[in-house]
Amino acid sequence: MSGESHIKPYIHHAKYYETDQMGIVHHSNYIRWMEEARMDVMSQFGISYRDIEEQGVISPVVSVSCQYKSMVHFDDTVQIQVKVVKYNGVRLDLEYEMTDSFTGELRTKGTSTHCFLDKEGRVISLKRDCPEIDERFRLMLGSAKINH
Repeated sequence: MSGESHIKPYIHHAKYYETDQMGIVHHSNYIRWMEEARMDVMSQFGISYRDIEEQGVISPVVSVSCQYKSMVHFDDTVQIQVKVVKYNGVRLDLEYEMTDSFTGELRTKGTSTHCFLDKEGRVISLKRDCPEIDERFRLMLGSAKINH
C-alpha cells in the first residue's frame, strides 16, 4: 500500500494468550486483528457498527485472506494500516498491512470483502437505503485515494 492516507493505523499489542507454545502469535489471530482494525477505521469516520445494526443493516465477511510474511511474537506491537480498495454501496473491499511498530518490518498482508444485508439477509445498497452511512463510507474511500 503506497502513498499517504488520512486513515490512522490501528495499534495492537500482542498478548500472551494469542501465542502458541513457541511464543509466536497463532495465525487465526491476524484475522481478528483485521476485524479490530476495520472497526477502528470505521469509527475514525463516524461509523458505528452498533448504529448500523440498529438501522437493520449487517455487514458479513464475504471473503478474507492473509499472507504471513514474518512472525509476530508475544509482547510485539504492530501497526495495522487499513486501505479501502473499493466501495460501491453494496460491497466493501479492504487491504491490511501489519508492520512491526519499532522496526517497520512487514509482518502480514491481508484483504477482506464485505457486503451489506438487511435483517432478512437480502443484499441492500447503502446508497439507496442508508444514504447517511453511505456518505461516511465514501469519505473512507476518498481518504484512501488521496495521493495514491
